[in-house]
Amino acid sequence: MLDALEVVTIVVFGVMVGVEFSVAFVINPIFNALPGDSGQLGRAHGGRMLGAVMPVWYIGSLVLVTVWAIAGWHHHGTGLVVTAGALLIISVIMSLLLLVPINNQSKTWTPENRPEDWKEQTNRWDRFHYVRVAVLIAAFALLAAALA
Repeated sequence: MLDALEVVTIVVFGVMVGVEFSVAFVINPIFNALPGDSGQLGRAHGGRMLGAVMPVWYIGSLVLVTVWAIAGWHHHGTGLVVTAGALLIISVIMSLLLLVPINNQSKTWTPENRPEDWKEQTNRWDRFHYVRVAVLIAAFALLAAALA
């Protein structure tokens, strides 16, 4: 049973990390290269779509990591799982304090209503997101190492 939990956790968490990595290094660079207002409109749509999905994914991943840590408490690698869970909590706190407030505004922007500093806010979101991705990759690496 623990083996199945470990696999499910790795897959769910890993796909989430992949989505966040893709946003940082594939999707947003594509949006930034689009002409005119297309990139800003694409980011707003992405913010609405992923803003609805990612909280469930983060919470689900945190629940899975917690259950893995509890179920495998006396097994090898539990310290790595607990540390990964702590990093995931840090990423959630970062999200709530730094990224979500910007996302909640930017997902409503159109070329007609966006603020003057919209590009600066978008760049700030990107910088915070890069840090969050690094934290998530570290947590994923720890989970993978816990399987060994």
